[in-house]
Order: sequence, then structure tokens, then C-alpha cells
Amino acid sequence: MSDMIEKKTNEEQNISTVNAISYLGKLMDDALLEIDLEHYITDANPAAKRLLGDNLIGSFLNKRINYKDLKDELKTSIKENKIIEFTSTPTNNKYHQLRGRLMPINAQKVAVLLMDMTLQHNLEKMRRDFIANVSHELRSPLTSVIGFIETIQNTTNIDEKNLKRFLQIMEDESKRMSRLIDDLLSLSRVEADEHIAPTGKVCIKSVLESVISTFNDRATKSGHLIELIDNRNDLLEQPIIRGEVDEITEVFHNLLDNALKYSFLKSSVKIKITDTITREIIVDITNKGEGIEEKHIERLTERFYRVDKGRSRQMGGTGLGLAIVKHIVNKHRGHLHITSEPKKHTNFRVVIPKSNSLLSNLENDN
Repeated sequence: MSDMIEKKTNEEQNISTVNAISYLGKLMDDALLEIDLEHYITDANPAAKRLLGDNLIGSFLNKRINYKDLKDELKTSIKENKIIEFTSTPTNNKYHQLRGRLMPINAQKVAVLLMDMTLQHNLEKMRRDFIANVSHELRSPLTSVIGFIETIQNTTNIDEKNLKRFLQIMEDESKRMSRLIDDLLSLSRVEADEHIAPTGKVCIKSVLESVISTFNDRATKSGHLIELIDNRNDLLEQPIIRGEVDEITEVFHNLLDNALKYSFLKSSVKIKITDTITREIIVDITNKGEGIEEKHIERLTERFYRVDKGRSRQMGGTGLGLAIVKHIVNKHRGHLHITSEPKKHTNFRVVIPKSNSLLSNLENDN
């Protein structure tokens, strides 16, 4: 009699456990499945179907995820009544990274929890790549500086001409490191504050006139002509946006700097201001030059991405300028669009809401 009661109690606990998994699974963002000893999926929550595809019930788990040790670890989990952790990838998407757990329900069934770690994995990869890139970018000029210092220290009768040349190279490399550190700090600051909407007011035209004035001497020496064209519908209205003047200045300083660097000598760089009926300010910066191939355009705003690494470094680029531009524009609730036709022209378009338009959008969000 006691054996029958114990058996019934165990069956009720098993049913209760299965029901609990079924109900809890609906509340979970992670994939939760139930499999039997033959690796058939007998139950799955909605998250599992989103992750692994439809028609899960009745299919083999090892046909849905890459898990070569499933057979052995399933036996171990049930035999020793313990949770076993594993890593895997879905068979329908090798780029997803999964962390899983096997937990025995009873002697016949095992619960499988699958957590999608793709975002964390990608963030960790970005962190590692970022550190590697920063280390590389700093190591190159630092090695150069150290090399010339050692040469000067170990050369007793170095002539003045070579000494001046060495010192000039050391100064250039030191400035390159300084620019890189400044850009890293600027990017870090902008990324940290990107979610905070700006509160100041900025006249786009005044900023552009100021930026152009800082490049006029350089443009004159290289034979470039910088043209500012105001094609707004109402020229009497000031093109005011809600923003931070220093950040907006940095955006157009970086874009105009690039436009001059990568344009043909003695060509013109055009900066055109227009507006829209939806009360947005559009600034187009267009240059004539080698242009950019389509395959590079989507990656231009990635940190340290360069189309031509050697040329970029030679011109003093850090590989962070466009990343900074993108994050500042995002902070100002705007958009950055890049188009290019190789051997002809490249256009960087910045679209930012006008001051009262942005204020209205923020009030509606609240």
C-alpha cells in the first residue's frame, strides 16, 4: 500500500513539475524545452520556437542545435541528477551563441534551457577588438618614438640635420598619439551621454561659417574652394536646432576635414543647407575625389575602420572621426547618410530636426 502511495506521489510530482515548466516557459524570454531519452523534443515554449524555428515538437534536439555531447551528458544528468551546462549554436543560424543547461525532470524527461548569448558575445568581441586596435594604434607611434630616442642616445656624433629630422618625426608621432587619445576621450564621452537629449540651441549656419573659417588657409594652400550654399525655403528664419554647439562644431569639423583630405587638388567642396516641410535641417558636404566603394560605406562609422589604412594614417587620421560624428548626430536625434560614386564625388548628409520640432517630439515621447 505504501509503495502505491509513493508511486502515486512521484507521478503527481512529475506531472506538477511538467506543468510548472509549461507555465513558466510562457513567462520566459529564454528558450525552454523538454526532451525525452531519445532526444525528441516533447514540449517547447514560444521563445524556443522563435530561436530554433517552428515544428519543434517531435523533432530531434541535435537536429536543432549543434551539441555533439548531448547523448553522454543527457545520461549523466539523469543518472547523477545534476544540472549540466554546455555551449552551442543553432543549426539554423551559426552566428548565434547559446549557453544551455540540462536539468532532469524525472527518469524519462529532461528540461533544456537555452540562453541566447549572441549580444553579450558580440559585445565582448567588440571590447577585445577595441582594446587590440587601441593597442596597435598606440604601439606603432610609440615604437617609432622609442626607436629614435635610442638612436639619439647611442649615437655620439649625430649631425644636426639628422637630429632635426629625428626630432620632427618624434614630434609628429607624439602628436598622432595625442590626437588618438583626444578622439578616444571624445568618443567615450559622447557614447556615455548619447541617450541624453541636448538642451541648448545652435544656429547651424553660424557653426558652418565658423568651421569654414578655420579651414580657409589650408584650403587656399591646397587650391581648394569651400562653398557654402543656403538653399532653405525661408532664408529669413535662422536654422536653429536643439543641440550642443561644441559637439555640432566637432561634427562638421570632422566632415569638412575629411572632405578636404580626400578630394582632388584644386577642386571645390560644397556645403549646402536645405530644410524640409517636416522641419528638418539638412546639411550636405560634397567633395570631388576618388570616392568610396559601396562595400565600405556601411562600415565607415565603425571605430578604427579605414578604407585605406596607410593613406589615412599618413594624413593624420585616427580612424575614430566618423564614429564620433555618428554618435553625436544620434544624440541630436538626427541621421547620417553617406553616398559615393567612385572617381567622382562623395556626399555626407546630416539631417537634424529644427529646435521647435525636436522639442515637440520630446514632449510627445513624455
